[in-house]
Amino acid sequence: MRIEHPRHRAMIRTRVVRTTRVSKHFVTVTLGGGELEGFDFLGRDQFVRLFLPREGQDRLHMPADADKRWVEQLYAMSDDRKPHVRSYSVRRFDPEALELDLEFVDHGDAGPASAWAAAAAPGDEAGLLADAVYYVPSEDTDWQLLVGDESAVPALVSILEQAPAGLRARVYLEVPSSDDVRPLPDLPGVDVHWLPRTDPHALPGRLALDTVRAAEFPPGRPFCFVAGENALPTGLRRALVRERGVPKSDIAFVGYWRHGTSAMD
Repeated sequence: MRIEHPRHRAMIRTRVVRTTRVSKHFVTVTLGGGELEGFDFLGRDQFVRLFLPREGQDRLHMPADADKRWVEQLYAMSDDRKPHVRSYSVRRFDPEALELDLEFVDHGDAGPASAWAAAAAPGDEAGLLADAVYYVPSEDTDWQLLVGDESAVPALVSILEQAPAGLRARVYLEVPSSDDVRPLPDLPGVDVHWLPRTDPHALPGRLALDTVRAAEFPPGRPFCFVAGENALPTGLRRALVRERGVPKSDIAFVGYWRHGTSAMD
């Protein structure tokens, strides 16, 4: 799997500018600040490391270095200084206004990032570290298969918004409810399938996995991008290789989260 990394990385401090409710389960937080002038924006599904202060902390503390040492520095921090760290796709970056949008899934739970986004107010502090792009399509394929659960919807929507006019693709977007279906760019060669869940207890990604496995594919060689809860990308990659004969080199698969497991803290 090919990965594209930013040329320049820096620990960036920002503050909330505004929040926008996108749909029932999605909310966008716009961050701004002068330090965003140094943000290396790659587009597509680029993600950032998001640093958030913990409850009871008087300010946001971040690692000093932006290279690989930041993880070591994070774990060396005392509990009263260590921030929460999560990964989120960049939905929009405006280099003139120095604003950056991150989109969060609001499940109404106590997860530190979703809870922070639901309560975010102008002036609240957040830190960023630019990271990689996984959507690097193979150049000699005939069409694309793009699949994700709600955690991957921001990345997939960003990819479609920046897609070339001639893109040929099948897109499967699993969301928590029909209220989360949204308008997308009208691309003639792109067939979009929204997959709202009807079972509130279903594991996110399972509906997308079963739907794509049963789908009829166009002729030709696809490039596949699959992201979401870990069982979706790993399960679909296995099925694409074994059942459809897709070369592993033509599949980009990213586990954004794992059910029942906490992310980096």
